[in-house]
Order: sequence, then C-alpha cells, then structure tokens
Amino acid sequence: MTWNLPYEPLSLDPMLTFNYAENTVDANLCEGLTRITPDLGVENALAESVENPNDTTTVFNLRTDAKFWDGTPVTADDVVYSLARQVGPDSSTYWSDYFQSVASVEKTGDNQVTVKMTQPDALFEQGMSSAAGAIVSKAAAEKAGEQFGTPKGGLMCSGPFKLDSWEPGKAINLVKNDAYWDKELIPKVDKLSFSFIADESTAVNALRSGDVDGQFFYLPPAGLSQLKDSDATITFGKSYIFWSLRAIQPTGTFSNPKVREALLAAIDQQAIADVVFQGTSIPSPVLTGPAYFGTGEAAEKFQKAYDSYTVKPDIAKAKELLADAGDISKPIVLGVQGSSAVHEQTANLIQAAGQSIGLKIETKVIPVEQFGNLYFDAKAREGLDGFFTTYYGNVTDPLDVYTTFTPDSTNNFIKYDGAAQELADARKTLDPSKRADYTIAAQEKITRDLPWMPMGDLPVILVQNKKISGAVPSSAYLGYPWAATIGGVE
Repeated sequence: MTWNLPYEPLSLDPMLTFNYAENTVDANLCEGLTRITPDLGVENALAESVENPNDTTTVFNLRTDAKFWDGTPVTADDVVYSLARQVGPDSSTYWSDYFQSVASVEKTGDNQVTVKMTQPDALFEQGMSSAAGAIVSKAAAEKAGEQFGTPKGGLMCSGPFKLDSWEPGKAINLVKNDAYWDKELIPKVDKLSFSFIADESTAVNALRSGDVDGQFFYLPPAGLSQLKDSDATITFGKSYIFWSLRAIQPTGTFSNPKVREALLAAIDQQAIADVVFQGTSIPSPVLTGPAYFGTGEAAEKFQKAYDSYTVKPDIAKAKELLADAGDISKPIVLGVQGSSAVHEQTANLIQAAGQSIGLKIETKVIPVEQFGNLYFDAKAREGLDGFFTTYYGNVTDPLDVYTTFTPDSTNNFIKYDGAAQELADARKTLDPSKRADYTIAAQEKITRDLPWMPMGDLPVILVQNKKISGAVPSSAYLGYPWAATIGGVE
C-alpha cells in the first residue's frame, strides 16, 4: 500500500514530531504508555494500568509482553529514558508543554515507572496518549545520538509497523510487525510506503490514477470535487483541527488586539466555509469546538459558553473598533503556504475584509517544505506579522489548546499573558467540571484579545481508493495506529 504525505518528515524521533506528516507516520511505528482511540478517548497501551496515589504522582505499571522490533523487551529503563529526555529547559523536545510540571521520572519496580510532579497537572497524564509519551529503545537512541529518527540514524520502537527504510526525497517504507503484542492491531498490510507529494493537484491525480492508495488531507485540496467523480471514497471524520490566523510579532499593526478584533468582526466565516473549504468547515467563534468538549458536566458547560458567541460579520462594529486602534498605517504581512489553494483563497478574503475597514494586508508565500519552520524558528518568522495555520490539540480537553497562551509556552510567540492566571488555575485543577470553569474564563479573555483568530473547525478528510478500506477517519490518526486496521474493501 502507498500512502501520500503533504511533505517529507523532518524526523521520526517521537519527541520531534509535532506536525502532520511526522505524526501520520510515527503513529504506526511508536507507541506510548497510553494511546488515543478512534473516537478520541484514551486507552492503555504499553502501560497495563495507571495509578494516581496522590495529586502529584502517576504510576505506570508496564506490560511484560511488549517488545521492540529487534526483539528486545520494552523495559522500565526505556520508559524512564524516553520520558526523562523530555524534562527540563535544555530538552529539545517539541512536547515540552506536557512536561513542565514534571519533577522526576524514576524506575520504581521491574515493570513500573513513577512520575512525580511539582504540582497537580491536568494535562500530563492526558498528554501521554500522544507522541509525547511514545517510548523508544534507550540503547538504539543512545547509539544513534543526534541521528536518531533520521534516514541515517534509523529508529527503534515497538508499534505494529517497523521502519524498513527511508529513502530521502523518495519514500519512507514500513513493514508489518508480526510480533506486535496487541493481536487485534497486527496489520493486514505487509508493506506501507509513504510518498511525499506536496502539490495538491498532483496528489489528487495520484489518488485518481491509483498510484497512491490514500491520504489524509488536513486542508481540503482544490481538486476535492474531482475525487468525488473518481473511484476514491471520501470520509469526513471527527476532528480537533481548526483554522486560524496567528499573530506572531510583539510590534506592528497586527500586534494591536483592537486591530485583530476589528478584522475578525469584518471576516465572513461562512464565506470561508463555503468558498475556501468547499462546504467542509464549520464556522466557529472560539478556537476549541465541540470535538474537545468530551462528556458530562464539563461538556455541558463548554457547550453553553460556545453557544453564547456569534460568528456573524459586523462591518459597523469593525470600523468602530478600528477607530480606537491608533496608528494603522503600516501594512499587515501574512505568511501563506505555497501549493495551497486554501491559504491563498483565505488570504484573498482576508485582504478584502481588511480593505473594507481600512486595513492594508499583504501576503508572503512560504514554500510548503519550509512552512513548518515558522512554528519553531524565530528567524523564519521575520518580516511576517502573522500566518495562517491549522492547529490541533492532542486530547479531548479545551485546556490542551488554551495552555498555548501561557507566557512560557513554546507556541506563544507574542508572549500573550492576558489569561495566565485562569490557565494556571485550570491546569492545577484535576476535577473536569471545576477545570472547565477556569478554562471558560480563560477562553473569554483569549477570544477578546485574539492572539489567534478562529476561522472555523475542520474535519479530518480521509481519501481511500477502491482497493482498500478501514483507515481511522478521525484526529486519532495522529496518535493511533490508523494503518493497522486497513484491509480490502470487503
């Protein structure tokens, strides 16, 4: 089977995989102590059980039948190594937000690892179901050093597929792991090869011709209508993904919250949904829509808060806000991803909305291979005031997204601190309903100040050709072994 990725991954080391292509591959290779499920719940994986003797201690009791691809057992030492290398300010992990309260990671038994926190943390245990909690072989990682997870250094994990080869610029090839401990998830596919077709029209043609068997689109391709006329099946799945415009500089016209509020008031989200996303997106007044709400009392509170907002454009209000914004003479420069009609079309609508209220908005095209650098490299963001981005949380809790707006978050480029206290209180609150109160209070301030502007919730878009079926059609594909369930169409 051949599956397409929108670009070639930079690394397959789990702690360096905070992006779509990387996680799409790694979800089938590396597994964590727990894992997300297709319905966006959480289940145990390498941890047979998880205990919380108090509010600042998590005990992982490990399975004894899990093995790495080389046949060596997954041990408590491997777990300690995998988690501990992500703790502390000097760690290079992309998942540092989940480890900020970790005081220690220790082996407390032959098959037991205990994590102690400096304070209660509602996100740590939830985050272990993502690649943040993925376990790698200590021996293999130490031997490969900085090359671990690259074509030269290879990888060693325990998932249902094994890394067979990585041909830079051509393909990443996986093979079935017959010795995988979870018999229900031993793959039906013997070999899974990933291609790296970035251009949307080329990717669509490859799906139509059968050269590629499937792809997850985190944005609808311009040729989505062409796929509807082919033998391919298109499935829209439950999703954490949302579309937003992110402010990234502490100075300039777009750094003014009044300017952002005015621009959002002028934007017609329904037009973006209809024109740009071809009817696949849902206008949303906040960054975290219903997929994050979960169940129970907390979910009811989030839904009530969500329903209190509106997404209807209001040009009169936008002009009134802008009148109080001060100097708006400097243009706003927005980064758009190359080879993406969605980015380009959204930019056109945003430019028109800005012009209607007196804002000058310019765009700068960033090649798709370099666009991911905007998230991690300040130099890559130079000359830009903002950029369009899809973003997704990793667990079913709105706090997972909003914690991005704590001042020390690696994704908080402008060091926004308007909801810092509410977010800190929410993170220390383990009761879901009480945590929802703090999170909703933070959401109100974030939605007022708009460090990121919400522009709609997106589905997971899964395309499979007529030969296969069974891939997981939800945001779980970024953390669950979605390819292990693929088989023939019957």
